[in-house]
Amino acid sequence: MPIPQRTLGSRGPAVGAVGFGAMSFAQPYGQTSEHTTDDSADALLGRALDLGVTLVDTADLYGESEEIIGRVVAGRRDRLTIATKFGIVRGVTEEGPPVINGRPEYVRERVERSLTRLGTDHIDLYYQHRVDPDTPIEETVGAMAELVKEGKVRHLGLSEAAADTIRRAHAVHPISAVQTEWSLWSRDIEDEVFPLCRELGIGVVPYSPLGRGMLTGSITSYDDLPENDYRRHMPRFAREVFEANLAAVQTVREIAAGHGAAPGQVALAWLLAKAPDVVPIPGTLHVSRLEENARAAELALTDGEIARLDALTAKGERETELGHNWSYGTTPPRS
Repeated sequence: MPIPQRTLGSRGPAVGAVGFGAMSFAQPYGQTSEHTTDDSADALLGRALDLGVTLVDTADLYGESEEIIGRVVAGRRDRLTIATKFGIVRGVTEEGPPVINGRPEYVRERVERSLTRLGTDHIDLYYQHRVDPDTPIEETVGAMAELVKEGKVRHLGLSEAAADTIRRAHAVHPISAVQTEWSLWSRDIEDEVFPLCRELGIGVVPYSPLGRGMLTGSITSYDDLPENDYRRHMPRFAREVFEANLAAVQTVREIAAGHGAAPGQVALAWLLAKAPDVVPIPGTLHVSRLEENARAAELALTDGEIARLDALTAKGERETELGHNWSYGTTPPRS
């Protein structure tokens, strides 16, 4: 039986309660290219549709992810809700600091590129991946709104934007979803952004909802991370805090055992319990993990279990310091 659906905010699309994060196709954590063939992507997305996992989230930055999705969804486009993102010109693993562009002309340039790569005439949910510190959000969202009028985009979203930035954007055109890192280990959204989303009727799409793999229980030592794994450079995976953070997973394991569930399912169920329009997007390259993640939508935690999970903390910042606007970004006022 397909998993339940949720509507993203008061104006967004109806999607499966658990989505699929296609950053996996960009091999961020030391995978090899053999894991991202069209055959494996076809198996993943085909099974996702069977399960009711209909929200597929990618970005123009994620290597060949858009192109892979475009090839795989040909002939079944109407069964998927495709979300993609623009705005990061240079990412975090390349030379030099990240570069962000939110100028209106760049918005139009990138949407045309994404439409071509995805092989579609419209994008269901179009996010600004990071907000531009040099371009007023009103100008960027104004350009995105023009794409909605033209039928090239159905709904708008923001990723890693500050609360005031979201409010200003929403005044220009309704924002259907806000994407940010949110998990048992990444709770800062709960201070300002999540309450604002509740106020404005905006859905929340948590990325890295499994603590970048740690909350699945599959990582048991620092040496489990491949040498080329980006997580080796992230504060919460540093050797000096690794064991302390790993110990916190034991609570998740204990609750999972009580339900006959996997630790990752508990982490996802905790998010799903936060609001009816929260839709996490765990990523994976394995059909078995996809199935496990989807079944989290059937797991009901008790109030006591949620309280135990709420009390968990993680040592270390969630991101390496990357400069202004990488997390909860702001923009200058419109002149």
